[in-house]
Amino acid sequence: MPIETYAWLADAVLALHFAVVVFVLGGLLAIPLGDALGWRWVRGWAFRLAHASAIVVIALQAWLGRHCPLTILEAWLRAQAWQAAAYQQVSFVQYWLERLIYFSAPLWVFALLYTGLLVLAALAWWRYPPGRAASREAA
Repeated sequence: MPIETYAWLADAVLALHFAVVVFVLGGLLAIPLGDALGWRWVRGWAFRLAHASAIVVIALQAWLGRHCPLTILEAWLRAQAWQAAAYQQVSFVQYWLERLIYFSAPLWVFALLYTGLLVLAALAWWRYPPGRAASREAA
């Protein structure tokens, strides 16, 4: 496979990783906001199960001391594209998305952060349970 393909695939994995971050954090914000605005989808089972599952998986891997599989895959793809060297020029996507989603800290910091997100998701599940549509039209 050409080196450029590995670099492109690494950028695609990074974009997917960013989408997961937006889904988790945005979902936590959308649930109470959507309930207040009558958005039915924020109480939908598919959305809520996907959201809760994502947070549980993320927290669990941090508790187990594991790095995110998307981070590992991206690093492997960048190594295949010879982008591991500091002198290698990075793409626009890589430059900005890495600055938005990555920061350097011990794994226990991430475990604590993800546990906090898990607690917030559990509170949202309790306060705005799925399945009970907050539909103002049905009332």
